[in-house]
Amino acid sequence: MYKEEDLVCVARRENNTKRSYLVVNRLQAKHIPAKPGRTLELFDQLAQLVKREYGNETLLLIGFAETATAIGARLAVYLNSYYMQTTRETETGVNYIYFSESHSHATEQKLAKDGLDEAVGRVQRIVFVEDEVTTGNTVKKIIQIIRDKYNGAFSFSVASLLNGMSGEAIGQFRSDGIGIHYILKTDHSDYTERAASYEGDGTYYEKAGAGDAVQWDFRELCGYVNARRLVSGRQYREACQRLWEQVHAELGNRSGQRILVLGTEEFMYPAIYAASRLEDEGNEVRCHATTRSPIEVSTEEAYPLHVRFELRSFYDSGRTTYVYDLGKYDLALVFTDACGMARDGADTLMGALCECGNTDIVLYRWCEL
Repeated sequence: MYKEEDLVCVARRENNTKRSYLVVNRLQAKHIPAKPGRTLELFDQLAQLVKREYGNETLLLIGFAETATAIGARLAVYLNSYYMQTTRETETGVNYIYFSESHSHATEQKLAKDGLDEAVGRVQRIVFVEDEVTTGNTVKKIIQIIRDKYNGAFSFSVASLLNGMSGEAIGQFRSDGIGIHYILKTDHSDYTERAASYEGDGTYYEKAGAGDAVQWDFRELCGYVNARRLVSGRQYREACQRLWEQVHAELGNRSGQRILVLGTEEFMYPAIYAASRLEDEGNEVRCHATTRSPIEVSTEEAYPLHVRFELRSFYDSGRTTYVYDLGKYDLALVFTDACGMARDGADTLMGALCECGNTDIVLYRWCEL
């Protein structure tokens, strides 16, 4: 069993009047560098809860962007279920269902309607996967939209690492036939006060390019599977394994090295999987990801994040993203699925890695070749 201190760190959102705090998880491999093996163990525990409850049903797991995409993908791989993530990106030729996440820094969310159309008749239950459910309002919105559009084609549940819903809200969900499953129950009553107590006096770096002196290797890897569309857990597992095999063929056997593996924004699970394989080879590996979330950093030891690098997005150079608490490693690997990759995005991340003393850097872009 996990304790609150394992999974719950309260941080302060920057300039967010809707919700001033953010819960960050030391084991999730999103904002805080984490050991990938422990991350997958955590995700697998949630998968086991879902399996015990719905082992005889055909499931579609939907992971919420951006922080829960890796959790949802891992559950789908573990359960061999269907999978699809919500997204804030826009792809051509896709019909979307739109909904909002009102407390977020980026409120618009969407889900590929084409995937739901395919799921009708195949899937009995949709399980929405989150890192944290606080009120349940966002999930309630998308469930109502799907119910209206598909006229009772699916049953619904919610699975999350953390659940901060009130007893009344949980009761309403369950009386409406929506299952609620989680690893740890949280109480948000003092989180606003806790977030406000920190100084916010950490180290902040503004966007800075790598410059001509910084060199990194760039590789394109084939076999991309897009989890923003409907995929099967088996298909995604096999694709991630093939991705790892391509990486391993280039890197060779490594052991005893300090290695960083970074994902980019919504694209997290393939990076975590590759990181876990590197860890299995006897390396000291840390994994996390760039993010849209603007979080204040602070020098206090109890505060979860201390250094913030401001970046341009790999997916849109006009969008600001962030990465937290980078360090110096023997090898730094970056994974992205930004097929129209913004050069400025790569350049600012490489500049941040260089600022921390990293000199051996490889950028992998997973795409359809």
